[in-house]
Amino acid sequence: EENTEYISIKSPMVGVFYAAPAENADPFVSVGDSVNEGDSLCIIEAMKLMNEILAEETGVIAEICVTDGQVVEYGTELFRIRR
Repeated sequence: EENTEYISIKSPMVGVFYAAPAENADPFVSVGDSVNEGDSLCIIEAMKLMNEILAEETGVIAEICVTDGQVVEYGTELFRIRR
């Protein structure tokens, strides 16, 4: 049975996960933050290109599933958002 209370944001590519837009900047989101559809959640660097990952729905960040600087694979769960 699929859990409809949460949506899972997964990586669309292989790359390096960055939680913030720059090295000493605040992260895009933290657990407990409200997000709207289209808000920036993180950056995945793939082949020297910085790809912004956006929220697919409005909700609250329930969990950040990876750490800053972690290499992620296609389909790796990045965030769980509570609807």
